[in-house]
Amino acid sequence: MSWGFVLALGAAAYFIKLFGTVIIGQREMPLALQRCLFLIPAALLAGLITKDTFTTGHHIGVDARAAGLAVAVLATWRKAPFWLVILGGVGTTAIIRLFV
Repeated sequence: MSWGFVLALGAAAYFIKLFGTVIIGQREMPLALQRCLFLIPAALLAGLITKDTFTTGHHIGVDARAAGLAVAVLATWRKAPFWLVILGGVGTTAIIRLFV
């Protein structure tokens, strides 16, 4: 992939977003649409985490990353500080990889 293509895609994305704000202007979006738009980043992040945790190349599998994710989810659910969530997930993955 060339840098020219990457820059062209970036410029196209910018102008599409700019065009959308010009068309919509000061009009209000429906409340249901606003609620859905707020959920899109969380859904995309969850999808990326799932893909990176359970796939390697073109193969689906469960390995040490799944245990690290489980520990991080548990720490998040228990409202642990962010650094502890990261350290718990990474540490669990590293320890399992060390012994397996």
